[in-house]
Amino acid sequence: MTTLLYAMLCLSAVVGLVATVARAIGYARAPLHLRWELYPVPHEAADRAAHGGSYFEQSNWWNRPAHFNLRGELTAMAAEMLFLKALREFNLRLWWRSFPFHFGLYLLIATAVVVLAAAVATVFTPLVMAGALGGMIHLLYRLTGIAGLALTLVGAAGLLHRRLTDKDLKTYTTPGDLFNLGLFMVALGLLAAGYALRPVGAPSVLGIVVGLVTWNTAIQVPWLLTAGLLLSAWLAAYIPFTHMSHFVGKYFTYHAVRWDDRVNRRGGSIERTLAEYLTFRPTWAAPHVTADGVRTWADVVTTNPTKGPKR
Repeated sequence: MTTLLYAMLCLSAVVGLVATVARAIGYARAPLHLRWELYPVPHEAADRAAHGGSYFEQSNWWNRPAHFNLRGELTAMAAEMLFLKALREFNLRLWWRSFPFHFGLYLLIATAVVVLAAAVATVFTPLVMAGALGGMIHLLYRLTGIAGLALTLVGAAGLLHRRLTDKDLKTYTTPGDLFNLGLFMVALGLLAAGYALRPVGAPSVLGIVVGLVTWNTAIQVPWLLTAGLLLSAWLAAYIPFTHMSHFVGKYFTYHAVRWDDRVNRRGGSIERTLAEYLTFRPTWAAPHVTADGVRTWADVVTTNPTKGPKR
C-alpha cells in the first residue's frame, strides 16, 4: 500500500504539472484577443494610473517612450490573486465564500512546498532541521496546513450552498460545478480526518514525505490518511483538466485582454499577426456573417452584412 501511495503521489504531481503547463501554452498560443483596455491599467505611470489615465492622453504620444510600471502591476496582481479584490468590490456576498476557499488552497500549496523542502533538508542536512530553524519550519507547516484545510473546507461548503440555493446562480450551475466542490470537500475532509485521527506512533506528514524522498516502503501509513492523500493527489491531477483551472487563464485574461495597451505599429508584431488572421477561412453558423469556410476573414470584414458578399 505504501508503494502505491508513493507512486500515486508522484504520478499525480507530474500529471497536474504537465496539464497546467500545457493549458498555459494553449492560452499563450491562442489567437490575438479583442482587447478591452479597461482602465486603470496598473502598468501605467503611477500618476496616470491613479485616475485611470493612459499614455495615449499625451500629445504626440507616438513619439514618446511608454513607461512600464512593474511595481504597480505586481501590486494589482497580488491584490487580485491573493485577496480577490474585484470580487470583494462587486460581489461581497460571494466573496465571503470564495475568498476562504481560494486562500485556503494557497495555504495548502505553501504547506506542500514547505513540507517537501523540510523533507529534503531532513534527508540531506539533518542538523538544520534539528535546530531552532527546524522547529520554526515544523510550526509553520502545521499552522498553514491546518488553516488551509479549514478555510478550504469552509469555503467549498459555502460555495456549494450558494450554488444550491441562489436562484440567480442556479442558471449558471452545472453538475460539474457541484461535483468539483463536493470532491474538494470529500478529499480534504478525508485528509483532515486521517491526520487528526492517526494513531500514536503513526508517521507524521513530514515523515511520509521523507519516506517518499527516500522511497522507504517500510513506513506504515494509516488507511484513513492514505485514502485522504490518494484522493487529494488525484484531485490535484484532475483540476487542471476542468474549468477550475481558471487560475491559469486569469493571467492571460488580465495581460492579454484587459491590460494589453500595446500600440499596433506599422510593420510590428501585431500588424503581422492580424494580417495572418485575415487569411483564415472561418466557419460560423450565423448566416449574416457569411463565413462559409471558403471566404477569408478579409472578405468577411469588408462585407456589408445587410447587402451580403459582393458577387
